[in-house]
Amino acid sequence: MKRRIPLMIVLILGLLFVAHVFIPSKLSSDYLDWFMKWTKVIGPFAIVLGVFSLVLVHYNKIKRKSPNWGYSIVTLLALVITTAVGFLWGIQEGTPYMWIFKNFNVPLGATMFSLLAFYIASAAYKAFRARSIEATVLLAAAIIVMLGRVSIGQAITHWIPDITEWILNVPNLAAKRGIALGVGLGMTATSLKIMLGIERSYLGGRD
Repeated sequence: MKRRIPLMIVLILGLLFVAHVFIPSKLSSDYLDWFMKWTKVIGPFAIVLGVFSLVLVHYNKIKRKSPNWGYSIVTLLALVITTAVGFLWGIQEGTPYMWIFKNFNVPLGATMFSLLAFYIASAAYKAFRARSIEATVLLAAAIIVMLGRVSIGQAITHWIPDITEWILNVPNLAAKRGIALGVGLGMTATSLKIMLGIERSYLGGRD
C-alpha cells in the first residue's frame, strides 16, 4: 500500500497535466494555477530536505574519514556561514552575503567553466583527428566554421562565410532538430514509464 498510493498520485497528476495540454479549458487552467501555488508552498520543504540530505551525507563522510573528507568540512562550514550571514544581514546589495557571493561563488563558477573549456578543447582534439572519413568531414567543417566566424575567413575568400552559414543553417540545424526530437521521445517514454508504474526507482528501495 505504501507504494500503491504514490503510484496512484503520480498517475492521476500525470493524466491531469496531459489533459491540460491536450484539452485546454478553464477548469484545467484553474487546476494548473492551484497546483503552481501549492508548489510554491512545498518548495521550502524541499529546500529543508535538500539541506538535511547534504548535511547527513557530508557528516557521514567526516565521521568515517572517507577519502577527501576535508572537503566535506569546507562544504558544511560554507553552508553554515553563508546561511547565518544571509539571515543576519539579508541578501541585498552591499551586505556580507553579497560579498561572499561575488568573491567566492562567482570566481569558483568561473573556474569551473574554465576547466570545462579545457575538457571541451581536449575532446575536440580527439574527435577532430582525421582517422576516418567521418572524422575528416567533421574536421573540415569545424575549420570552415571557425574561419567563417573571424575576419581572416572573409579576407581569404567571401565563400567561407557563406559556406559557414550554410553549414550552420542546414546540416547543423538538421542534426540539432534530430537530437531534440530524440530527447523529446525519450522524455515522453520516461514519463509514460513513471506514470504507468514501470519505472519506480524514484520511490527508493526495491520493487
